[in-house]
Amino acid sequence: MKKTKSLTYLALFMAIEAVLVMVPFLGFIPIGPLRATTLHIPVIIAAIVLGTREGCLVGLIFGLFSLFNNTINPTVTSFAFSPFISGNILSAVIAIVPRVLIGFVSGEVYRLMKNRFPTAGMFVSSFLGALTNTALVLGGIYLLFGQAYAKALGRSFASLAPYFISVISTQSLLEAVVGAIIAVAVSKALLKVKRG
Repeated sequence: MKKTKSLTYLALFMAIEAVLVMVPFLGFIPIGPLRATTLHIPVIIAAIVLGTREGCLVGLIFGLFSLFNNTINPTVTSFAFSPFISGNILSAVIAIVPRVLIGFVSGEVYRLMKNRFPTAGMFVSSFLGALTNTALVLGGIYLLFGQAYAKALGRSFASLAPYFISVISTQSLLEAVVGAIIAVAVSKALLKVKRG
């Protein structure tokens, strides 16, 4: 019975990822040439409610949807997430690996904190999971496609790092805090239902 309930939750999180991708401006929110996302939130919640492995699996779904969306609905910077556009398999690494690691970081941080600080553990794991996504995606882009990405944005390569730092310190922090608040509220409710 417990395994069936967990599988049902896992299927639900995967379905939520699909809905977020399919509904315009819900999963991927265009902000200039970048896309803010809400797709990390179900990954974090899955990691808290179901565990690290399941969080990683939902993160994999997020990554595959990111690759798919950037391939069929490209922007000037989509080459960084789609090997079908860039011709470079490392684009798939940027699209997928950080998203899997959202689940890993969120799940492991919560596992370490949940017995002593359950609510704080949910918030910290959610916040760090969201920042993991941002830091690894932007870091990967900078290291692997920096010159091309700067050119696509109409910037010099020298201005790319300060630009990414400004994105992290504004948009990404806001995304992480809002995502953490939502993840804590939903995770608390789901854990109560799951235990009951």
